[in-house]
Amino acid sequence: MPKILAFSGSARNGSYNQKLVQIATLGARQTGAEVTVVNLADYPMPIFNQDLETAEGMPKLARAFKVLLIAHDGFLIASPEYNSAFSPLLKNAIDWASRREGDELPLLAFRGKVAVIMAASPSALGGLRGLVFLRMLLGNLGIIVLPDQQAVAHADKAFHAEGYLLDEVKQDAIIKLGMLLAEHLIKLK
Repeated sequence: MPKILAFSGSARNGSYNQKLVQIATLGARQTGAEVTVVNLADYPMPIFNQDLETAEGMPKLARAFKVLLIAHDGFLIASPEYNSAFSPLLKNAIDWASRREGDELPLLAFRGKVAVIMAASPSALGGLRGLVFLRMLLGNLGIIVLPDQQAVAHADKAFHAEGYLLDEVKQDAIIKLGMLLAEHLIKLK
């Protein structure tokens, strides 16, 4: 059974992207994957600084997040768009997790993993521009990013109070992202 870690690049209460990643987990679980959903708000980390790392080592919660990444086969990632890029919160978490500790292999948390990316934004493009840079970063870290992705435009009006998308076609498309990732990981196993 593949293990998938689902998280978003938003720690805001009521985050559209955290809701989006929750929807994608439905498809992954229906396909037989074991899914762990985390919120980066539960893993506060200082802004990456090599001097801090040298003086104090990797922060405890950064290491805990990295351990989660290592323990999973694939990732469902949703990110808001900040000025045409993914969120600084997500970048910082990735930066800490990319740091090598001791004699471990370089980029141990990322190499050979598979991911699906998505975005939700109040903008008309739904965070689509940020996914371009996120895809590039993840690929550079050794993650296989599947070509299918989704962006939810006008996210401030797109969700029901219970967390699902009002547009059934878009809801189904997000669920299918989770299914796609799980199916891909099952084939790899």
